[in-house]
Amino acid sequence: MDFDLSEEQRLLKESIDGLLTDSYDFESRKKYMKEKGGWSQAVWGKLAEQGLLGLPFAEADGGFGGGGVETMIVMEALGKALVLEPYLATVVIGGGFLRHAGSDAQKAAHVPGIIDGSKTLAFAQLEKNSRYDLFDVSTTAKKKGDGWIIDGEKFVVLNGENAATLIVTARTRGDRRDKAGIGVFLVPANAKGVTRKSYPTQDGLHAADITFTGVEVGADAAIGNPEDSLALIERVVDEARVALCAEAVGLMDESLKTTVEYIKTRKQFGVAIGSFQSLQHRASDMFVAAEQARSMSMFATMANDFENAKERSNAVAAAKVQIGKSLKFVGQQSIQLHGGIGMTMEAKIGHYFKRLTMIENTFGDTDYHQRRVADAGGLI
Repeated sequence: MDFDLSEEQRLLKESIDGLLTDSYDFESRKKYMKEKGGWSQAVWGKLAEQGLLGLPFAEADGGFGGGGVETMIVMEALGKALVLEPYLATVVIGGGFLRHAGSDAQKAAHVPGIIDGSKTLAFAQLEKNSRYDLFDVSTTAKKKGDGWIIDGEKFVVLNGENAATLIVTARTRGDRRDKAGIGVFLVPANAKGVTRKSYPTQDGLHAADITFTGVEVGADAAIGNPEDSLALIERVVDEARVALCAEAVGLMDESLKTTVEYIKTRKQFGVAIGSFQSLQHRASDMFVAAEQARSMSMFATMANDFENAKERSNAVAAAKVQIGKSLKFVGQQSIQLHGGIGMTMEAKIGHYFKRLTMIENTFGDTDYHQRRVADAGGLI
């Protein structure tokens, strides 16, 4: 099997690496964190200018028809640069719902704004007691004429503060943990009855807790079948997990690079600590863990094309397990090899570890996905 990038994919990698090298150093990131919503509109505009926001959309919708490999390349680069902008929330997740189940009218209303950078989205899914179960939904959507009335609460909605449109999971029938009766709805963030409480998360991103009180939306708000959309939700979330795996690989690459540079220059007893064999072994183990994660990230990317939903889901869960184990090891070793400086806000290595830790807990932690793989009888 050929794992080499095509010429177009290499050009994409060089393009985004060059853009982020020029506009996203650690000091610039600190400034971007202070902007509204915790990210830079200027950088988002540059991503749009290079066509990165339209990458996964079909050419018929104004995009470039990119696939999983292209998304993997972008997410790795975003991870290396510790980017704050809502690519995952808007392009991967929001765009995923529109690509897989959006009507022509819904695509026409939202995709052009995503591609040109004028519109961002947020996925409102997590509830107070739902943990990682996508089918655990107590927010309701009740019929009113041709439209719907949505009531409920969602928590830790990434980009929930800045998003123009919210993609909301809501129950149209059945009990809280029924797998049937779940719909997905497009809700304007400024709709009457929507209230948002925003805050920064541990990794420097911003999220919001959102309450829906008698929010009225039209019949055209439902994406796909409003009474049977769990399979759609699972597919889009699996794509988000794959994207997070790629981002984690980029973060681990940069963590390893930063740590090796540090131990080469940090002196103790008159010599660089990188000359100590025990620390060289630890750096080597970090490299092995990062490469294991890279292999599973590639596997998960290919699994996106599996026709069998169970096989695809199992492959993604297995990748999330390995990514979780690798990122924990690489992150912890990075901090330890930096010593006390690694625990300070001034050192970027701590910020990389924070983001890695948040990725491990997003859409299912390592233990959760290990149980999924075990319940499925293993990967093979």
